[in-house]
Amino acid sequence: MLKRFTIPKKKLLYALLLLGNPGFAQRDFKGLEHLFMLPKSYVVQHTTEELKIDGALDDNAWQKAAWTTDFVDIEGALKPLPTYRTQVKMLWNDSTLFIAAKMHEPQVWATQTNHDDIIFKDNDFEVFIDPDNNTHQYYELEINAINKIFDLFLSKPYRNGSDALIGWDVAGLKTAVQVQGTINNPADTDEGWTAEIAIPLKALRIGFPFIKPQEGSLWRINFSRVEWHTKASGSKNIKLKATDGRDLPEENWVWSPQGVINMHYPERWGYLQFTRKQDAVFKLPYAEQQKRWLWLVYYRQKQYQQKHNRYAATLTELGINSSPLIDSIKNKLTLESTSRQFMADIKAEGHPAITINDEGLIVTKSKTP
Repeated sequence: MLKRFTIPKKKLLYALLLLGNPGFAQRDFKGLEHLFMLPKSYVVQHTTEELKIDGALDDNAWQKAAWTTDFVDIEGALKPLPTYRTQVKMLWNDSTLFIAAKMHEPQVWATQTNHDDIIFKDNDFEVFIDPDNNTHQYYELEINAINKIFDLFLSKPYRNGSDALIGWDVAGLKTAVQVQGTINNPADTDEGWTAEIAIPLKALRIGFPFIKPQEGSLWRINFSRVEWHTKASGSKNIKLKATDGRDLPEENWVWSPQGVINMHYPERWGYLQFTRKQDAVFKLPYAEQQKRWLWLVYYRQKQYQQKHNRYAATLTELGINSSPLIDSIKNKLTLESTSRQFMADIKAEGHPAITINDEGLIVTKSKTP
């Protein structure tokens, strides 16, 4: 008779989530598995058909676009599934990225009535886009059920000392919302609401020449739905309070799980691959597998700094293998560090070198080693 043993549920779930990650060495990543779950991907089809931005999502072009998988909790599979269903679909043409969102919601309400109000004080739908896939110079857009917008630009994530440029607006943005029910009326039950967003591609660039997506171009993107705990009170939906009198924390439901309750980890966003081919299938680029090791250095260095008030000088101090095998190819991982700064790079024969610094900026060198 075989001796039975039990794997803790949390560790088992993480192990299952990581089995599909190419080049993943679980020993090196121990304790950080939640930050290395494989992000989701979406192959966005090109369209030449006209879309009317009215929130109805009934244009012929939309019928040809695939819905994403249902949203999950921001921390992933270890938390319960969202109470209400959310899905997204996307299209693009030579000038515009189109996004459609469908949110089931029995009580549709909104209170923020001005442009650049803090829209996430309401239930909302949020878009996060990093066109360069380098975790810096990225964009956020929030929309509520009365079609009010909060759009902002970040030079780098908040964790790296950035602040949001709220004065930035998406030039040429078009949005529309339709409510399947009656908004701000707790006396009845709604089906939900839909949002339609048209983002000019040229608007997603600050201070640099615009480069139109090519076949196979890869961006990072994620979507979030903020859902507050409320109750009907007269003619309003009132947020529920905790024992300290503050609003109960909101639910954060996302397309691709972040692993942490923070949308401003751009390296955790999903992959958006542009195509004009009907049969295009997403394949994780080799460089994205290499970047995991750079992020491992980044996270370990931040942990080390918190404990020792300085950065580690060597990979050995961080417990990281300097010669990882990725898809059976030997890579060389190196670290240059002072007490206050660091830079790591990873190289493999036939592939461009990639670097990360202490602010999480990813740079891919143009020449192969």
